[in-house]
Amino acid sequence: MTDAPLEHKVRGVDHAAFPTFDPAATVRFYRDVLGFPVVHSICAAGWGPEDHPDFIHFFFDIGNDDRIAFFYYFGLERQHEQARGDAYAGFGPEVPEFFVRSRHLAIHVDDQDDLLEYRRRLDASSWPVEMQIQHETIESIYTHDPNGYMVEFTRAMRPVTPQEDLDANLTIDALLDVVGEPEPTFGKLLARKAELIVERAADWELAQERTRQQEQEPAQGVTS
Repeated sequence: MTDAPLEHKVRGVDHAAFPTFDPAATVRFYRDVLGFPVVHSICAAGWGPEDHPDFIHFFFDIGNDDRIAFFYYFGLERQHEQARGDAYAGFGPEVPEFFVRSRHLAIHVDDQDDLLEYRRRLDASSWPVEMQIQHETIESIYTHDPNGYMVEFTRAMRPVTPQEDLDANLTIDALLDVVGEPEPTFGKLLARKAELIVERAADWELAQERTRQQEQEPAQGVTS
């Protein structure tokens, strides 16, 4: 069994930051198409080591006090003619498309109406929606921003249950065991997960019994 979890003290994403070679298109996409206001910028001259270029670091509000930010470095030319995945990494043709697309930012919206509103904004722009998919508990739309970054808007189709949280932790524990051995496979992951279920079943039953007993205990009266 794992140790008790550490206290969770973070409060979401302050900002996610990326480089851009096209700040004008980046502002059009995030501010003018999506409606994310510019909320902060940093103008830095002579920053860091001697070979560090001057730059501007600018931020867009993406809700919930979270932000997406970009660095534009003056005088720095684009590193690749046709960068797949993003403006800097420049994945080569040998890298599978599914791997390139795995690098993306997902932005949450409350419901399908909001999701479709962002689809409308994107489809009316130079960056139309490329995919709309329902998978497991969420529905998402996808496009690429002017820098080649994949951006996802997603809404929950239903709440995630405590049982699914338990299953997720089982899956990760099984994954860590499997990748620690030679030649990990998906089949080995499922087999190890089944073993963990058997190993932990008695503890789960005991915890459930304790919960049932606590629920059945009469509430303690308050005496003056």
